[in-house]
Amino acid sequence: MTRISAATLAGGLCLVAAAAGFIFARWQHDRSAADQPTATTMTAAIRATAVVGAERPDFTLPDLEGVMHNVGEWDGKVLAINFWATWCPPCRKEIPEFVALQSKYADRGLQFVGVALEQPDPVRRFAAEHQVNYPVLVGEMEVIQVAESYGNLAGVLPYTVLVGRDGKIAFVHAGPLSTQQAEEALSPLL
Repeated sequence: MTRISAATLAGGLCLVAAAAGFIFARWQHDRSAADQPTATTMTAAIRATAVVGAERPDFTLPDLEGVMHNVGEWDGKVLAINFWATWCPPCRKEIPEFVALQSKYADRGLQFVGVALEQPDPVRRFAAEHQVNYPVLVGEMEVIQVAESYGNLAGVLPYTVLVGRDGKIAFVHAGPLSTQQAEEALSPLL
């Protein structure tokens, strides 16, 4: 091997190692920060609170079988709309908690509706695996538009909105929502 080709090979390997190190460090940072509030989620929360007290925006989206549903189907109930995706780790973590809350408070008029930002197939598999007991609607650009109409201008996932029986937005939360936080927000609405 000539000196030039050996140097070129060594330089190339250094670049690959540096890139791999950067990607690994970024991945580790993203993993450790996944459950921590960020400036983006905090800014989104401030923007989202502007919709509290407003009438619930109307929308129609397909469910996992392609059947169209209008949000008005759940008028008169306490509606918990959760914007999420299967590729979002905090979203995946809170779904089982929402399944439990739906079971616990369904007889008091609570209705969760999941709104997934993705194609139906991965959502269908996830919903079956986690025995999701509430309607799940799906879409892509149209879901982004719906989320924005509910105050999610930063595109944060997960993003949860509670709508009272009167059709007014009562609570918004950008980022993961714990069971305790959800129950505290739901309590005056049920």
